[in-house]
Amino acid sequence: MRVLLIEDNQRLAELIGKGLRDTGFAVDSFHSIADAEAVLGVVQYDCMILDRGLPDGDGLDLLCDLRRRGDAMPILVLTARDGVEDRVAGLNAGADDYLLKPFVMDELLARLRALLRRPGASLGVVLSCGNVRLDTVTREVGIAGTAIPMPKRETDMLEHLLRRAGRVVSKRTLEEGLYGFDDDVSSNTVEVLMSRLRKKLGAEGSGVVIHTLRGIGYMLAGSDTIP
Repeated sequence: MRVLLIEDNQRLAELIGKGLRDTGFAVDSFHSIADAEAVLGVVQYDCMILDRGLPDGDGLDLLCDLRRRGDAMPILVLTARDGVEDRVAGLNAGADDYLLKPFVMDELLARLRALLRRPGASLGVVLSCGNVRLDTVTREVGIAGTAIPMPKRETDMLEHLLRRAGRVVSKRTLEEGLYGFDDDVSSNTVEVLMSRLRKKLGAEGSGVVIHTLRGIGYMLAGSDTIP
């Protein structure tokens, strides 16, 4: 899942970004409405975390503009403004949730996951295919009922494939979902990570296969499924 974070406090943005990345999200962090508008024109995000007090205006102005254009992306608003009228204004502007500063990172993560679990949103709690299971909250991977230690990047890629099990996932979709602008991504980064994931699943006796459709993408399916 790729998150757009708009927060002008650099230290807070770094802390939020780290917390999100540590739990499987790819994050792009920017500090103004202008930055947000520019990046939203070229990247599709699964959700946004939006501060209100930005250097070039109120984050609610951006929120209202997105909703007027029909953008239904889940948006969690952060603010230090604790008045009831401020919360009401945020929700009426189209915010999906509203979190006051200061906050605990665990609560932010829980609220974000709750938004993404809503009907039509991107996140499910437990994903499975064949004998492979992934708990998206704890990030625990299980094969045939046994917990399997798996590195973060491989777990993140497995999540993307499980969400689209039986369907082709393009290389570009994986790149955009797994890596933010600040990540070092080369032309074969996805291929190398895919190779590591395949080896890990094979070594642990998984009942799934990752098919490569050259020039198209990858598909996760049961070992008895032919694309």
